Amino acid sequence: MSGHSKWSTIKRKKGEIDSKRGKIFTKLIKEITLAARLGGGDIDGNPRLRQAVLDAKEVNMPKDNIDRAIKKGTGELAGAAAYEETTYEGYGPAGVAVLVDVMTDNKNRTVAEIRHIFSKHGGNLGEHGCVSWMFETKGSIVIDKKTVTEDELMEAVLDAGAEDVRDQGGEWEVITDTANFEKVKKILAEKQWKYLEAKIDKIPQNTVSLDQTRAEQMLKLMEKLEDNDDVQHVYANFDISDEIMERLGQ
Repeated sequence: MSGHSKWSTIKRKKGEIDSKRGKIFTKLIKEITLAARLGGGDIDGNPRLRQAVLDAKEVNMPKDNIDRAIKKGTGELAGAAAYEETTYEGYGPAGVAVLVDVMTDNKNRTVAEIRHIFSKHGGNLGEHGCVSWMFETKGSIVIDKKTVTEDELMEAVLDAGAEDVRDQGGEWEVITDTANFEKVKKILAEKQWKYLEAKIDKIPQNTVSLDQTRAEQMLKLMEKLEDNDDVQHVYANFDISDEIMERLGQ
């Protein structure tokens, strides 16, 4: 199972989506605020804002929080920080490619913190463009295998414009282009097939298999990067076998 989906599965099983809800809210509020600042507060006319609001609703963020973030972005409410966004690129253990999307009000502080996390956990920060070419921006929708058979799922989502259905152990992963992402989600809702996760993701074109020692290092690197307050998303192209994952879980 490749890094982008494996990491999401690990976090769900550990319950980190709930335990770190406050941190998730903070990251989403920053995204909503910046999206509104850049493209206006009209959800229908601002695709980035619309996606950010949908993501916020997925984790049950209160409507008042969403509305305040939009108004801060448009200037209707004071108090919005002057965030800038950038992406750092680097390498994890065994040369795993890592992309780190950040939103910060102090780039010097953030890059120093990101560089320290990489170096402490078996990796290093690289130059701009060193690994981004390995990733494609796609929609990713994850569904428990108990919900639907592969044939049923493929017939429904491919007709709606999905590109692929991938076997990810106990889950199906539906891959779409960004244009058809919402259309495929709508089909799943109509079929009443509840998904575990749906997001616009950066999907690696190839993966690096890790042994147990490197896998432990890589997962710790991912965790520490995501714990940083300025980090919005982390993407990587590692692959860890189910056998190693089971041993790490014990």
